[in-house]
Amino acid sequence: MTDSESVRQDTHPSGTWDDIKELPPSAKLVAKVLEQNEAMTQQTIAEETLLPDRTVRYALNRLDEKNTISSRFSVTDARRQLYTLNINP
Repeated sequence: MTDSESVRQDTHPSGTWDDIKELPPSAKLVAKVLEQNEAMTQQTIAEETLLPDRTVRYALNRLDEKNTISSRFSVTDARRQLYTLNINP
């Protein structure tokens, strides 16, 4: 593997707030909640936003399509993922 290939694989472009403007209101709400919190599970996002789990899941998928969130497995519970906002200023 060449240096340019490794750089290409390591770079994940971040989305912008302009990308979020095109999304449904539920995705915008989830983005704002994630902006105010460091990392949240899907369940805590649902509790904070008062949105149904299915709506939160849909919003997270739409935000992920726009590269505006990142996710990782929780250290305390590997069955859960933690979501964070990944926005370029």
